[in-house]
Amino acid sequence: MTRGCQAMSIKMIANNRKARFNYEILEVFEAGVALEGTEVKSLRAGKINLDDSYATVHFEELMWLNANIPEYSHGNIHNHDPRRSRKLLMHRREIKRLIGITREKGLTLIPTRVYWKGSRVKVEIGVGKGKKLYDKRKTQETRDWQRDKERLLKEGGRGED
Repeated sequence: MTRGCQAMSIKMIANNRKARFNYEILEVFEAGVALEGTEVKSLRAGKINLDDSYATVHFEELMWLNANIPEYSHGNIHNHDPRRSRKLLMHRREIKRLIGITREKGLTLIPTRVYWKGSRVKVEIGVGKGKKLYDKRKTQETRDWQRDKERLLKEGGRGED
């Protein structure tokens, strides 16, 4: 049995729901993360805050900024800084492609979710374009309508005697 044939298990750590509301996600990339030991233990406990975090290209390296991974509760003096910038691991050609994409006006790199893929932590990076206020209202109206439609269909299935 070969290793390549086995299916990788994916377990969600965090999902950035606010990103899809504030940004129109045009394209998605997967990146690995260079972490310290206490950061991994904190992530195993499911502790991370993706609000206000973003990715940027710095000297042809992809960096993840403002992600808050709280200190590990049983860590000692070697605990990590919760808001430190972390290096994202991608192939060089993918990073060069992201450099080209982010040079376009108004596009930014937003982490949409963090998950375990096998024994490794992965970050899904979305290339996003900021939504205007009227776009956000339209998104909210669409969500409300979908919720009302589901409720009406559910109630409509009940026969009146």
